[in-house]
Amino acid sequence: MNRPGARPEEFDPQASVFERDFLPARPTGLRNRFYRLLFHHETASERNFDLALIATILVSVVVVLLDSEPSIKARWHHALLVAEWAFTILFTIEYGLRLWAVRRPLRYATSFFGVIDLMAILPSYLSLIFAGSQYLLVIRVLRLLRVFRVLKLVQYSSEAGVLITALSRSRRKIAVFVCTLVTIVIIFGALMYVIEGPEHGFTSIPTGMYWAVVTMGTVGFGDISPGTPVGRFITSILILIGYSIIAVPTGIYTAELASTLRPKRRHVRCRECGLQDHEQEAWHCRRCGAGLPAEDPSQ
Repeated sequence: MNRPGARPEEFDPQASVFERDFLPARPTGLRNRFYRLLFHHETASERNFDLALIATILVSVVVVLLDSEPSIKARWHHALLVAEWAFTILFTIEYGLRLWAVRRPLRYATSFFGVIDLMAILPSYLSLIFAGSQYLLVIRVLRLLRVFRVLKLVQYSSEAGVLITALSRSRRKIAVFVCTLVTIVIIFGALMYVIEGPEHGFTSIPTGMYWAVVTMGTVGFGDISPGTPVGRFITSILILIGYSIIAVPTGIYTAELASTLRPKRRHVRCRECGLQDHEQEAWHCRRCGAGLPAEDPSQ
């Protein structure tokens, strides 16, 4: 039901969750037609435009990848450069049309997809000032997230929301874990600097910290290694610490994820038996069958 005072164009039942916040600048006319072409995918022409855009994004990313290969660049650099700028101009026009077609351009420009659209063209212009910036154009691959909209996979966004919620709820525990790791790295880095010294490659405490991170991560590049028996003993201890704590962040996140996926409960006290934990939609006690109050009277 439309809310009082709302404009008719604000209620588009065909708009997806990605588009409801970006209303058309005009209810009719050329800007509205561009709006539907750029932001909707119900008609054949709208779907074909989205599919063509996805294909263009893929080709533009392939062009950047090929230009980074020395043998291909030596022979086809000029053609690849022309193609790269052609794609950049094309995406720039598309970005400008998106801003022109929506009612609040700034709101779209600062949205998730708006920022990605801008980042997809910015490296080309930065390359005029900073050489090599054009290779950051591979970030255009993020624009392929629009395939969720085209293939009607928006429902997967709710599943991603569950993962993000679990990560957000475990952020404090993970922050404590990271602080503990940093403390261990600083202590062991300083120890190895004192014990091994510059003659074995530990030229400073930060170098020792780098070695500690690599060792505790069980990677062991081998560019720095202890040469004394005490240093090797400390290395063995650090490796064991790394193995023992590697599962900690996984366990924290898994526990929060399980808690997020667990069905919500009603915490109301049964007047007859006193049971407090019930199903979310339960109106009768699962132990004695008595009716449950709307709210816990003890709260």
